Amino acid sequence: MTKATWPSIRFSSDEAVASRMATNELQFFDTGDFSKGIVHKIRIPGIAAAELSKKPGSHVAAFVPESKGMPGSVQIYACAPDSQSQPIARRSFFRCSTVQQHWNYGSTGVLVVVQSDVDKTNQSYYGESKLYYLTLDGTHDGLVPLRKEGPVHDVQWSYSGKEFAVVYGFMPAMATIFDKKCNPLLELGTGPYNTIRWNPKGKFICVAGFGNLPGDMAFWDYVEKKQLGTTKAEWSVTSEWSPDGRYFMTATTAPRLQVDNGIKIFHYNGSRFFKKMFEKLYQVDWKPDSPDKFGELEELVKSVGSLKVESKPQGPGSKSSQASVKPMTTNPPVQKKPAAYQPPHAKVAAAKQAELFGGSPSAEMSKNALKNKKKREKQREKKAAEAGGAD
Repeated sequence: MTKATWPSIRFSSDEAVASRMATNELQFFDTGDFSKGIVHKIRIPGIAAAELSKKPGSHVAAFVPESKGMPGSVQIYACAPDSQSQPIARRSFFRCSTVQQHWNYGSTGVLVVVQSDVDKTNQSYYGESKLYYLTLDGTHDGLVPLRKEGPVHDVQWSYSGKEFAVVYGFMPAMATIFDKKCNPLLELGTGPYNTIRWNPKGKFICVAGFGNLPGDMAFWDYVEKKQLGTTKAEWSVTSEWSPDGRYFMTATTAPRLQVDNGIKIFHYNGSRFFKKMFEKLYQVDWKPDSPDKFGELEELVKSVGSLKVESKPQGPGSKSSQASVKPMTTNPPVQKKPAAYQPPHAKVAAAKQAELFGGSPSAEMSKNALKNKKKREKQREKKAAEAGGAD
């Protein structure tokens, strides 16, 4: 097994199609009844890798490497049993060792990162790479017009499948968002970047430099077309947005790094929310869930802002009243509050943290409160004893 052939049986994200790559052919199964065995085959001589479309699972992109002077190629086929075994779209490549294939949501097109082990221009030790785009309807079949020379570091489609983001070029790398016709929509600047992560709601984007780069991260609001904040997460090996699109997690894992293993979780604007270290951490993932299950971020902030708390009397002449809590802001002003007061959004954050990582959000507070109560009781007993001795 290799990275290209594992897992041996692959499913489309809607689980409508299951396929297995064999010698010179793709084999398909009935996902409702595997006892039927292979129900459909597509013969593709020399096939070395295949990628099923996401949703719907209607098509498959197959890669055939160079052989005996013939160029390599990516070919797109329909998965339906009654379809003809002829490619719907095809693109040939010279100087091609491996490919990465990225389908969009909606299964209308596939981005292909073509990698060569040798850069004939001698500009890169790691070879050269190019980005191609193929559509099912034939409206585009060719290179994506990137504005800077150099390797393609990372590619990702938006959740809607209407835009894709690319990090490319020699350092400092560029980050650009394109529409489905390969027209540039937004420039995300340049920097020591090799990673781009689009949140599941399609609103926020994180551009970062992980691996052998220093860990710089820039968070963007794609809807508002503005940068929200920057921060760092050194030594990060993996990174991913939470299913609700509000939190971004980075992790330092073994065996890539044997020290400083741990996870860091950031808010969508780059402020750090949580950190936990481990002696050894091998893998960490968010619990899978559908992004459609969660509301938009503005709705959460609005619901938090509508909370009311009962203020406690501070003295003999004070009055009890309901205090309206202002919505959370990206950079809330620092205000001094009585020690006993805890803002509602802090309670929400504590509850969310407890939900994510287990435990009770109030356990630590309860322990401290009990300790302070015992201390006050001892002080009262001491004063009473002193007063009795004085009498």
